[in-house]
Amino acid sequence: MLAGSVIIFALVMVLLVTVLMARGRFKSIDPKRWIVLGGIIMPIPILIALLGHAFYHGERMFGANTPRPAVTISATSRMWSWEFAYQADGRRVVSRDLLHIPVGLPVKIDTTSVDVIHSFWVPRLGGKIDSIPGQVNTITLLADIEGTFGGVCSEYCGEGHAGMNFRVQAHNETDFENVLRKLAQ
Repeated sequence: MLAGSVIIFALVMVLLVTVLMARGRFKSIDPKRWIVLGGIIMPIPILIALLGHAFYHGERMFGANTPRPAVTISATSRMWSWEFAYQADGRRVVSRDLLHIPVGLPVKIDTTSVDVIHSFWVPRLGGKIDSIPGQVNTITLLADIEGTFGGVCSEYCGEGHAGMNFRVQAHNETDFENVLRKLAQ
């Protein structure tokens, strides 16, 4: 997006400098023509490319092109915490403010809220999605490396909003399964 906006800005600046440096040469060109050519027609291919790029990456981020997710986790938000529910050995297990995911596998996050609108966001792993009462929204995360990543509520939801953070712990598959077993005990 930044590259596209820089290209449009540079082209407009080239047109501006050209017109200012050679005022007499361009007097015969109607001002409406400058507006149509320089302000409408020139940016269109760049904006179309940017739009296509945004659609492609947006669909990928929200799981449209992702193979069947290896793991599905429910994320429930409430003032001022997150609850993550997993299926382990046929049982539902829960962690609070700590999301465990396997490395290298797509993880489907189904998020909802019990009180007000919150927003689930893990900046280093993907986009953000609103967590809305009575509605389930889905996003797909994929961690490429093991480690801990910060997650936040990015929708102002009241006085405790600033402290509504969570962590994402990405484990190798064996450690992920062991963590779920420990949560089930």
